[in-house]
Amino acid sequence: MLDISPIHAFQDNYIWVMSRPNQPHCLLVDPGDATVVNQYLQQTGKQLLGILITHHHADHTGGLAQLKQQWPEVRIIGPEAEQHKIPLLTETVADNSIIHFPELNWHCQTLQVPGHTAGHVAYYSADVLFCGDTLFSGGCGRLFEGTPAQMLQSLQRLAHLPSTTKVYCTHEYTLTNLRFACEVEPDNLDLLDYQQQSQLKRQNNQETLPSNLALEKKINPFLRCENIALQHKFKQSSALELFTYLRAAKDQFKS
Repeated sequence: MLDISPIHAFQDNYIWVMSRPNQPHCLLVDPGDATVVNQYLQQTGKQLLGILITHHHADHTGGLAQLKQQWPEVRIIGPEAEQHKIPLLTETVADNSIIHFPELNWHCQTLQVPGHTAGHVAYYSADVLFCGDTLFSGGCGRLFEGTPAQMLQSLQRLAHLPSTTKVYCTHEYTLTNLRFACEVEPDNLDLLDYQQQSQLKRQNNQETLPSNLALEKKINPFLRCENIALQHKFKQSSALELFTYLRAAKDQFKS
């Protein structure tokens, strides 16, 4: 059984850790801060085997130099298209690359999901998705380097994974995202119920993540742009036009 747990970093980042009970190794996803990772490794006695990087932003890569110094044999895997911005990568991946970690009996497939950044990748393995800053619970990433068409296509690609897929994104943005989603669909009962559940979790200092794709397709406005009723409501004539409109509106949204 693979254990996946978050290490809290900065204000709202999650560094995901994968390990197995009674095995010494662990994998990390997007370690922006080495200090909190080292605290985890010291507390658990785990050995750092590999690191998966989704994109080049510093809050996802800032811990690499120190971790590489402390664990010189660590595998650091990230997008080939952003290798020039992540010089510490030891392995690069493109679309549909397969990565094996035999020590943990685990493998994953990479998916190119440009939009937030030009070379952003996600990692998928048997109902587990590490999607960085592409898909959030109730939302999606800002378009820093890509186009609305690219991001919509990336989100649609993720949405076609099995509905049971657990969504491990890297920020605790859920409540803010849901406030915007409720502006878009104030009568969406699934959304209102999920908002209430998420509020209770945060009040109890619990993570709202992982989410899952079945839920996200019911409540996330950026996965619902093909909904004709929503297109009519906002006077948009296509999924792309609605996505572009909603992404711009979210950028200006004051929660």
